[in-house]
Amino acid sequence: MKKFLTLILLVLILLISGAGYYALSPLPLPVTPFEFSLKQGSSLKSTAREMQQSGLLDHGWKFDWLARLLGKSGQLKAGNYALEHPVSPLQLLKIISSGEVSLSQISVIEGWTFKQMREALNANRNITHDSEMLSDEEILQHIGATEMHAEGLFFPNTYYFAAGSSDLKILKRAYQTMQKNLQQAWQTRDANLPFQTPYQALTLASIVEKETGTPSDRNMIAGVFVNRLRKGMLLQSDPTVIYGLGDKFDGNLRKRDLLADTAYNTYKRRGLTPTPICLPGMAALQAVLHPAQTDALYFVARGDGSSQFSNNLATHNRAVNRYQK
Repeated sequence: MKKFLTLILLVLILLISGAGYYALSPLPLPVTPFEFSLKQGSSLKSTAREMQQSGLLDHGWKFDWLARLLGKSGQLKAGNYALEHPVSPLQLLKIISSGEVSLSQISVIEGWTFKQMREALNANRNITHDSEMLSDEEILQHIGATEMHAEGLFFPNTYYFAAGSSDLKILKRAYQTMQKNLQQAWQTRDANLPFQTPYQALTLASIVEKETGTPSDRNMIAGVFVNRLRKGMLLQSDPTVIYGLGDKFDGNLRKRDLLADTAYNTYKRRGLTPTPICLPGMAALQAVLHPAQTDALYFVARGDGSSQFSNNLATHNRAVNRYQK
């Protein structure tokens, strides 16, 4: 009997030693970095099998057994993971049970329309597309926005998220970021600007964003538009007309387009457009709230991305003849 108990004890010691050795031994990575994903609802057994098939584990059942022994079998967190160096099975189990995910990202570019932002979200395979069948208005309701029109309300930036995150969460973050940045910028604005509300500043910032070809011209372009608003002049901005055309715009802005009266035709209607025309970045916001002090009322593209500024129509017409004709 004593020999039998001794044998059992010896077997237990060997098993524990073997388990400890396995749990603490580094796993060689098939590639560096080694990336893998755990889908929502993945079982421990299927996860271990996939890791074995990918070359990370020699025997999936050992990892399965270790996780169950430590009570971690039901604690796996979905997401994208990346291993930069070899880890032990015990370390790997800690990583996937605590959700130390490798974050995915999506970049929203200055000057995009909200339509383009939605297209980028829908094309991202790491995002859950909860907004795909919603209208713009329904999206605003879901994220708690009080505005009626979505254009311009989302801050261009790179947003990081765990795989499987809802696009509504990303949209809400982008909306809240724009609200925060706009309010902070508004508090430090120059005196005597022709804006009654932050939304009006946001609207002009979107126009400046689309008009700016060279960053160094941004404050001057803002100064021109601010001067024109003060004088009650038409803004005469091509990008506003293009936005009003929507899907009808084929890449060629024609004279008849400039003469057609729409809510966004600033050749026909004075003042700002009813809404922003794109998603402006921080530089455009700062430019309209701190515009260049200038007498310029006109500008024309030189063809190299920069603009030529003029303070009277005659000089402007000569610049147009030089650079546009």
